[in-house]
Amino acid sequence: MMTMKPKKMTMRHSEEVEVDKEKLKALYALVAKGEGEQLEFKRKATHPEKIVRELIAFANTKGGTLLIGVADDGSIPGVKFPDEELYTVQKALAKLSWPRINFRKEIISLTSSRYVISIQVPPGKKRPYFFRLSRRKKCCLIRHADKSINASQEVQQIIHLRSKQKDVQFTYGEHEQKLFRHLDKSRFITLSEFITLSGLNSHRASWILVQLVLANILKIEPHEKGDHYSVY
Repeated sequence: MMTMKPKKMTMRHSEEVEVDKEKLKALYALVAKGEGEQLEFKRKATHPEKIVRELIAFANTKGGTLLIGVADDGSIPGVKFPDEELYTVQKALAKLSWPRINFRKEIISLTSSRYVISIQVPPGKKRPYFFRLSRRKKCCLIRHADKSINASQEVQQIIHLRSKQKDVQFTYGEHEQKLFRHLDKSRFITLSEFITLSGLNSHRASWILVQLVLANILKIEPHEKGDHYSVY
């Protein structure tokens, strides 16, 4: 495991790397699964900021693998200069992510002149991780299905508190009773719906939902237009 840190590359490509048939077979099997919660394809590192967003989302969720040199349709054209592509990504990651993300990299030879770069990110130990939008503004991303989306404040709080492994206590009062009566009839509830239902302010309503998720009584399904809370 290493920390992603930019450094100059002395090689333009890796012509001396021989084709490893077993690694190639494993690559084809992985790509055949298609993009998902823990797998993302990028044709090239032309837009490294997009790659950084995906890596941050992986680190904030269950970890994952990003393949450079694989198209969205699953074709594998590879890249010609993998070291340059990696340098571009590492430079962007150092600039745009906070805290630093750990990763493993591997260059897989398709032929003597075409390669796929595999960047494997484990679940982060310093979650949540953020993408720097500007000097004073940042956003948190998580992986949901095959997309990286902005995490709500509630999701960020859940990620942070889970990483601290703190016990959570809550009282089962009037507002919780209203919540569970609603969930007896509906598949899920959003924060805005719970605010209307309970009459609580947004801060208090948010904290109740967060506590119930941390206590494993509710589960949360992230959505950019409003997370869905439901019973297990």
